[in-house]
Parts: sequence; C-alpha cells; structure tokens
Amino acid sequence: MGIANSESDNIPCTNYSILKMKILKFGGTSVGSVSSIGTVLNILKKESQSGTNPVVVLSAMSGVTNLLAKMAEKASAGESFTAELAELERRHFDVVKALMDVQAQNPVFTKLKIYFNELEDLLQGIYSLRELTAQTRDLVLSYGERCSTFMISKIAAQQFAEAMFVNAAELIKTDSSFGHAKVDMALTDMLIRNFYFENTGKLLFVTGFVSSNEDDRITTLGRGGSDYTAAIIGSALNCSEIQIWTDVNGMMTADPRMVKKAFSLPELSYTEAMELSFFGARVIYPPTMIPAFLKKIPIVILNTFDTEFGGTFIKHDCAASNLPIKGISSINEVSIINLEGSGMVGKAGFSGRLFSMLAREQISVILITQSSSEHSITFAIPPADAVKAKHLIEQEFELELQAKKLDKPQIEPNLSILAIVGENMKQTPGISGKLFHALGRNGINVRAIAQGSSEYNISVIISKSDLAKALNAVHDAFFESLNKTLHVFCAGTGNISTTLFKQLSEHAHFLEQHNGIQVKVVGIVNTRKMVFDADGLSLDSWKDALEASHQEASLEGFVAKMKEMNLPNCVFADNTASPKPIEYYETIFKSNISIVTCNKIGNSASYEQYKTFRDTARKHGVDFYYETNVGAGLPIVRTLKDLMMSGDRVIKIEAILSGTISFIFNNFKGDATFHDTVKIAQEKGYTEPDPRDDLRGTDFMRKMLILARDAGYVLEPSDVNIESMLPQACLDAGTVDDFYKELNNENEFFADMKAKAEAEGKVLRYIGQLENGQVSITLQMVDENHPFYTLSGSDNIISFTTERYKERPLVVKGPGAGAEVTAAGVFADIVNVGA
Repeated sequence: MGIANSESDNIPCTNYSILKMKILKFGGTSVGSVSSIGTVLNILKKESQSGTNPVVVLSAMSGVTNLLAKMAEKASAGESFTAELAELERRHFDVVKALMDVQAQNPVFTKLKIYFNELEDLLQGIYSLRELTAQTRDLVLSYGERCSTFMISKIAAQQFAEAMFVNAAELIKTDSSFGHAKVDMALTDMLIRNFYFENTGKLLFVTGFVSSNEDDRITTLGRGGSDYTAAIIGSALNCSEIQIWTDVNGMMTADPRMVKKAFSLPELSYTEAMELSFFGARVIYPPTMIPAFLKKIPIVILNTFDTEFGGTFIKHDCAASNLPIKGISSINEVSIINLEGSGMVGKAGFSGRLFSMLAREQISVILITQSSSEHSITFAIPPADAVKAKHLIEQEFELELQAKKLDKPQIEPNLSILAIVGENMKQTPGISGKLFHALGRNGINVRAIAQGSSEYNISVIISKSDLAKALNAVHDAFFESLNKTLHVFCAGTGNISTTLFKQLSEHAHFLEQHNGIQVKVVGIVNTRKMVFDADGLSLDSWKDALEASHQEASLEGFVAKMKEMNLPNCVFADNTASPKPIEYYETIFKSNISIVTCNKIGNSASYEQYKTFRDTARKHGVDFYYETNVGAGLPIVRTLKDLMMSGDRVIKIEAILSGTISFIFNNFKGDATFHDTVKIAQEKGYTEPDPRDDLRGTDFMRKMLILARDAGYVLEPSDVNIESMLPQACLDAGTVDDFYKELNNENEFFADMKAKAEAEGKVLRYIGQLENGQVSITLQMVDENHPFYTLSGSDNIISFTTERYKERPLVVKGPGAGAEVTAAGVFADIVNVGA
C-alpha cells in the first residue's frame, strides 16, 4: 500500500488511496481501570483479526489530567503536591502489577519512574518560582497521555509483538499557542505518513492531546485534544474510519443525565454533529471533525463498556430521517452580557470592534444576538470570563460610556443554553413554534434567541435552574414516538384518589400504547403526611410509602416542593372536598402547573375567584379542568364548552345533578314512604351522614352555578333560587334522629305530592334550570314527554336547549356519583392536560 507522491519529496501528499485501516481512539474512562484496559485489549484483538492493524490513540487515565492540573496549581501557590504525585504513581503502578507478567514489569516501572521524576522536578521548579506559564502547564499535562500510552503499549506487547509506543509530539507540529495550539497540517501530514509507512505492520499506540512547536517544545491541542489527534492522523493517512471509544452509547438525543428518555442516534451528518458538539454534547468536540469532514472520513462513536452497541455514525451521506430534529444540546452554565445604547445605532464596525477585542483577549463568545434596531447586543460567554469581559468593554468604549452613548454593560449570571439541532429543520414548518410552546407552557422564560441562516440550529438562553425541566419538555415535544410524561401531584387520599391510582395502574400500558402518555404520580399529600418521588411513586404501594414518610402534611410545603422540583408537564390533582387547597390554586397556575379538580368549592364561591382562576390559567398557558365538578364522569362541562366554542347559544339548561336526590325520587313510588326512601338511600351510602346536606340542595346549587358561569353568566351563589323540598320542621330538627322523626311526621305531606303526581300521570323530579340568565332549583312534576320522566336509579341527566338543539334538546345521561365514575372523570381530565 502506498501513496501517489514520493515519500521523499518533502511536500504534502494530497492524492493517495484510502487505506483500509482504522483509527481507534480510547478516552480516559476507557483506559481508567484494570478492567476497562482489559476490554480495550479485547477490542484491539478483535480488530486486528481483520488483517490490518489500526492506529490506537489514547487519552490519559480518567481523572489524571485534572490531577496534574491540580498539582501545577498547588505548586505555583507554594503548596505541597507530594500526595497527588504519589497517587499518580500508585494508579499507574497498580495497573502494571495487575496486567503484566512479573518478569516484564521492571522496564516499565523504570520508564514510568523516569517520567514521574521529570514531573517532580518540573513541579519543584514551579514551586520555587511560584509561577505557572501556559508553556509549563502544557508540559505538565502532557505526562498524563505519555504515561498511559507507554504503559498500555507495553501491556499490549504481551499479546501483540508488533505493539509500538509513539509520542505524537514528534509527529504533530503546531504554532506556539500553548494550551490550544494550531496545527501545521501540511508538515504534520507529511510526518505522519512518512512515519506510518516506515513502520508498516506495527500496532502504533499514539499519545493523544500532545504536540510540539518548531522548537520541539511540548504544546497541547486543547479541549478534546485526543479526539483531534485521532482525526489528524486519520486524515493524514486517509483511513477508512475513525472510531471514538467512550463511556456512553454514542451521540444521544439529549444529555442522558438530565433526560432519562434520551436515546442513541444511529447516524448524524457532520453539520448536525458539529452543531450538537458546539452546544455542549461532550461525546465529541467540533475541531475533531474538521479533518475528517474535509476527507469525508466516517467517525463512529462507540462504547467501551457496551461493545454490543452498534455506534453512532457521523458521515456526509446520511440516509433520510423522519425526525424533525436530531438532538437537543445544552451548555449548563453561561453568563450573558447586555450592551445597549444609541451610540450603536448605524455605527459601522461597532460589532467588529467589540468582538475583535474579545478575541484578542482569548474570550470565547458562544452566542450572539442583536436587535434589528441595532440598539442592543447580547452575547453569551463562559462565566469565568464575564467580569473580565465587562472590564475590557468599559475600557474599550470608555469615551462612548462617558458621553452616555452607551449604557454600562450588564452581566446576567446563572444561565444556560439549550439548542435544537437537525438538518430537517430547514424544510419542516412549525419547528420554532413547537419549541417555544413547550418552553412557554412550562413557564420557562427565554432570555435570548439565536438562529443561523442555515436553519440547522435554534438556540435559546434560559435560567440554569430551568435547564433540566426545559430539556425534558422539549424532548417530549419533538420526539413524539416517545411517551409524553405527565407529573401528577395529588391532594387527598380518599375513595376518589385511591380509585384513581388503581385506574392509572391498570391502564398504564393502554395509555402508553394508544395515547402516547405516561402518567407519574410524583407527590401525594393528605391531612397527616406527604411523600414525593421524582421518578414516580409506585401505584401499588403508595399507601406504604406515604405511611413510611417522615414528612408531616403541609399544603404550603407540598406546593412549595412541587414548585421546587420544577418538573415538566405538571398537574395538581385536587381530589378533596376541602376549601384549603383552593387557597393555592392561583399560586399553582402562576407556577405554570395545570390543575385538575373534583372539588366544587373553588368554582362555586365568588364569581371574582372563578374568573381569577380562568384568567390566571389562560395567562400562564396551562389547563384548568373540572369535569367532575358537575356530573362525576359524565361529559357535561366539556359538552357545554364545545357548544359555546362552536358559536352555539344556550337557550335553556335543565338538569338533575344529584345522584342522591335522583335515587330518592326514582324510588319514592308505590307504597314507599318518603321517610323510608331517604333511610334506604342513607343505608346504601348515597347520602351524607346527615341527609339534609343533600336534600337542602346546596351541592346541586353549586353545580348549576358552575354551569351558568360556564355559559357566560355573571352570577353569585346568592343569585340561585333554591326551593326547599323539606318542611321547615325537618330542617330545624336538632339531630339526624330528630330529623327522621319529623320526616315521619310529614309522611302525609309527601304522600299527597306523590298522589297528585300519579293522578296526573307524572313523576316528581327536583330540577335545576337555567333560563334567561336566571338559575332556579325546584321540585316539579313532569310527564312522559319530558326527557327526565324515565330517569332511574341514581343517574344524573342534563338537557341543553340551544339555537342548534332547539326542537330536540341535547341530553346527557348516566351515573352521576360514585368513586369509580368520579375517578374516571379525573383520569380523563389528567390525560387531556396539554393535549
């Protein structure tokens, strides 16, 4: 195998055949332990069976570069570094002892000891001078790669006789920009090719990260330097593939530490990978790809700890994808500087002056956005550079600041960048709308926006505290093949909540398969205790978890914790009949959390409160669902809402909305007395402990009031006319027993009503009515032509007479009470949140 030009021409070779060999780069974690180094050797053994030895590029052992940097800093500060040096030696020696035959260890120990002695002398010099230059720092850091690569090459030599240690500083030539040296590609390519062909057949183990300048002084290639080394060598040799072995399953749709649903991508274009890498994806670094990009060499991201994983391929000829975006990347912490003033407007070269000055001072600008009026510029930089950048701007623009043509630059810290990336974004409408809807619905404020003209990337700056929430919300929004997760915080553990949890558990699979929704109950509170779990409480053992919790119940604390957890797509489910949770509704809405409630008290108190809840929910883009306020699981509220939204006009509403009263009048016939019928209803559990709580019609009034308000009428509870069905003596009875005595005494009163109705071929019904903005609840006699005539059991029924349903009213009928149907209504409301 050869090259087109003569190897002795001393000029770069630009035309040569693709070598059927690969570059394998192993990161710090891949060479960080005895077991992982063993895995690396197994990978190399398998690769060598292909007939062509790869070139192996190695990083320092995991944590070693940081340890070296720490030693250098301590030495420059006049502090002892001996403990760290001893730790460095121990780590390498332990690996040699574990993986090398005893008789082969001494030469390796000797060479490593030479390295450590050189390092100690170097650190001692730093200690004496109390000075750490960039050049010296590069030399200190280079020992990490030199030690690991030499050591592993000698360990490998026990299996591969052709193993050879290579110091990349002899091959990769750079300028003298210590810390982030620029490579002389022409000279480097020639040196690499010449060396490779002089050592044909060898298994080369090359130091990553390390290079040298024209004076042979050690330089380093900066962040991601070992990846860059692999790409430089791969490009010089025109290899068939560059493999980057790391500790994760390739490039993922988001940071898996924050987005548990993140999944590996099978392939990416160079552009997509570079965009994701620039905005925080740490699997690979942007400079790494440039040499490979120019030669169209595929890069494969593989996992040393999961060798069965097929890898993420980064290449120029990706197959068409149906994903609107390829991934969501993030930079966890940035600061932004805002610069405003009239002196910027129409001032040619202002931006050039600003950013050239920052570039001269080696301050990296991550993102820039400027108002169309040119009145302001906002840019993001690393937090460590923020104060320095501010002072530099004040110096550079001192005259403009004094003349009040510029305002003083303002720093905003504790921010993050979130970026969505994908080549399909260019031809897919609605991408930015979907992004900002997901963020807005979850209450995530966007401080700045940037989108390149290529439309491969939309970047937003948000609060650092919102980053995990934002990543999960946006991931759910764009990767619709995954299930959307709703995080539910539930108040109350009575029959409705207990039944709801059972239903959620039983139907979890159905929800995921048919609705693409996963519901996690992440918080529960009752009057005694509360419990939380961001990963979701078990719906089979939630009672045990609540009982075992050491957190005492506090609605204020529960709401505060719900806000603090800051999860996406949150729902507060109020399954109580208490006025206490309602005090927190407005706060919950303002925290961009939706509310689902079967508690009628909130919607049936003052109209001002009713309107405040709706306005606040609408303002913050969240949902307020309360279907079960009126008819348990019956679609009454939603039906009325749909009629109103479609432009229909309500003429009249008639309803029986009390399962208790419905049961009583449906069974008050024949020889049955009213007293006995009420008694049976109580024994069957249809009534409250004091049946008068039902028979007074207060609960019925609340339901009718809610319907009237939803129909557009401004009404207070006092505006509802309730006709009592009970004689005054029954209402005034001191105890429940006394009530039943008085009810027995009034048997003749009720018998006369029943007899009169039967004589006219009618039945007694306690009916709520809304007409002409007036609400009344009265005891009526209806004939067989009325839709309420055939009502049976404890069913509820409602009749909507509207402009469209004038001749034949729209009737909804069914069970209007009971834990099963009420819980089912709450279930449906939860599932509809965010739909």
